[in-house]
Amino acid sequence: MPNDGPIRVALVEDKRLIREGLGAILDRAKGLACVGTYASAEEALRGLEDAPADVLLLDIQLPGISGIEAVVPLRERFPDTKVLMLTVYEDEEKVFEAIRNGACGYLLKKTPPPLIAEAVRQAREGGSPLSPEIARQIVRHFQLEPAPERRDSTLTPQERSLVRLLADGFSYQAAAEQLGVSINTIRDHLRSVYEKLHVHSRSEAVSKALRRGLIE
Repeated sequence: MPNDGPIRVALVEDKRLIREGLGAILDRAKGLACVGTYASAEEALRGLEDAPADVLLLDIQLPGISGIEAVVPLRERFPDTKVLMLTVYEDEEKVFEAIRNGACGYLLKKTPPPLIAEAVRQAREGGSPLSPEIARQIVRHFQLEPAPERRDSTLTPQERSLVRLLADGFSYQAAAEQLGVSINTIRDHLRSVYEKLHVHSRSEAVSKALRRGLIE
């Protein structure tokens, strides 16, 4: 639950000047209080025990455990702390790995301090702040990703056998006897076939299966 007081923010950054400078800026930002600055993920894991944070700004390139690797233990040990990546790296692989590990957002270090402060507020409220460059990468990734395969190829061997028997003119009862199953099982298989092939009748199922080479 949100606190009544300022948002407690902490920072993990191995470069001392950046760490101290940004920590001071965040501490002066309206509604924020910097409760800790750490030079490594290991320091943060220890320090957050005594000085909990609502939002943790986390660099990637760190001595010892990398920022991306650290997201998992940080989220496990401090589940109420939102982890927001703050880094110079904008390659797609690092972005997706950090988010998969549990980061709620991804900012580039060139982001102006007022926007970093606003991102902290968004993260605390459950948002997923992203630098515009990162947001464009994510959109481009999904635009270029091939469309998911249709479920036609997921017909089970028994469903294929059923459609083949129907194509040969077998009745449902005769197909059940041929396959050694009950008529209710045949109906269940048929419903599954209809769903997977996106059809609504026996003739459509047979026709589509033949066109797509699912049966011979």
